[in-house]
Amino acid sequence: MLQAAVETIQRIPAAAPRVALVLGSGLGGFASEVEGARRIPYVDIPGWPRSTAVGHAGELVLGTVSGVPVAVLSGRVHLYEGYTAREVAFATRVMGKLGVRTMLFTNAAGGLNLSYAQGSLVLIRDHINLMGENPCLGPNDDSLGPRFFDMTDAYSAELRSRILAKARELEIPLHEGVYLGLKGPNFETPAEIRFFGRIGADLVGMSTVPEVLAATHMGMRCAAISCVTNLAAGISGEKLSHDEVLETGVRVRATFVRLLKAILPEAAA
Repeated sequence: MLQAAVETIQRIPAAAPRVALVLGSGLGGFASEVEGARRIPYVDIPGWPRSTAVGHAGELVLGTVSGVPVAVLSGRVHLYEGYTAREVAFATRVMGKLGVRTMLFTNAAGGLNLSYAQGSLVLIRDHINLMGENPCLGPNDDSLGPRFFDMTDAYSAELRSRILAKARELEIPLHEGVYLGLKGPNFETPAEIRFFGRIGADLVGMSTVPEVLAATHMGMRCAAISCVTNLAAGISGEKLSHDEVLETGVRVRATFVRLLKAILPEAAA
């Protein structure tokens, strides 16, 4: 099915993407920045799982941004939608087969670190996988990557350095932190949040981890930026909602778009 998806995408007249960008909840507006956009609904790509979460458009957009040929995944799927980790990672696998060597992930996340305000942007330097899932479980496909693979530099230190430098140049505040991944779909309890902070997490969310695992398995370079759309349970004293996630994504859209457009040439280098 991977090859069928690749061949379907390759039939679209567009430059071969050098960077793939995955847009998280409330951040789909970036797709409108693609020049010469060719849009493919996920339903038209063999084997590609369908996005059901609110705030995820469900289409692949090919074109250029800042002069860089890109594939923008406007919407992703999650474990909480009932998909397996392999299905969640399918799009990442397709990007690798298309020849993409750098993946940029974005997501909406809850903030545990008290230095993060709602709307803060955080560059992920590492993750903690408490999803209990991995897209590489089962028989290994040696054409994708090795049976056992290293995760020391899963979030490329070299690329993170470039991104941080670009953010400073643009005077866009950009934190760094550790992302903790859970299945969802419920938000976390205050007791869980206290525990996650003690084991080193700065952010918590329900995506990104399976995709980074699959990309690293294939030898792709990764970077990921979270938008802190809410403070985690028990920190602000407020109840959490997905509407708040989407509203914060809209509020920071202009800043996020400016940063993403600036770092794409760095990601393609």
